[in-house]
Amino acid sequence: MTANMTVEALLTRGRQRLKPATRDAGAAGQAAGLDVELLLAHVLATPRARLKSHPEAPVEPAAAERFLALIGRRAAGEPLAYLTGRREFWSFDVAVTPAVLIPRPETELLVERALTLGTQAEGRAADLGTGSGAIALALARERPRWHIVATDASAPALAVARANAAALGLTSIEFLAGSWFEPLAGARFDLIVSNPPYVAADDPALRDPALAFEPPLALTPPGGEALASLRVLARGAAAHLLPAGWLLLEHGASQGRQVRAELVAAGFAHVRSHRDLAGHERMTEGQR
Repeated sequence: MTANMTVEALLTRGRQRLKPATRDAGAAGQAAGLDVELLLAHVLATPRARLKSHPEAPVEPAAAERFLALIGRRAAGEPLAYLTGRREFWSFDVAVTPAVLIPRPETELLVERALTLGTQAEGRAADLGTGSGAIALALARERPRWHIVATDASAPALAVARANAAALGLTSIEFLAGSWFEPLAGARFDLIVSNPPYVAADDPALRDPALAFEPPLALTPPGGEALASLRVLARGAAAHLLPAGWLLLEHGASQGRQVRAELVAAGFAHVRSHRDLAGHERMTEGQR
């Protein structure tokens, strides 16, 4: 029954539903509690702070039912970002749907390096496999006079990215449909960036229940070989880079050595990898 339920009563029910099964819950329990608050704040369209300051406030039955339905989906492993339709990235929120990969904090390293290498006021950048558009959006906000091309082979993903750009009022991004370099038609850029699929089809990481909700083609390259897409990007980028242009690739935590070798074999100079906040080699760059 959801009639006459208060904010506090719903939060309690939500915490009980998402409470970790182990006694030593620790951070997992805190994360579950945060999820509960975020979902109720989302359903009620109110700040989390108001939930804490008005725990006695009544909640309409329809809203309570929506909240409990979302809690059930979260308990089944569905990512929070798909339940709320939003994910914070860089300095803004992006809309996400199951058509796109949920942006990860690690990918902000790719943006940081792109901004470090692309310091000029005007330039051209390409974001290949843009997904939600998060990388292209961040670059467009930080480099408003740059022309940015964002490509994706998925029409639904491009629709999400276009909507995100419109919501943020960003008009310097050109969205093109197609796989990797196909839509570029000989265009050249100062920077090419990409966060391609790099998880092998037999990687145990794919057993994570949350990944079952994300688009498989954004996780695993066609054919299932982890480096397949990274290899295509490394070998084809030089033809689309201006002299002294840079290629920046995100990759798996254990793939840095292999990606460096691919870039060197493709003729890139100043090849180097950078570590994320967890200390893992997360992206590799090279200069034409």
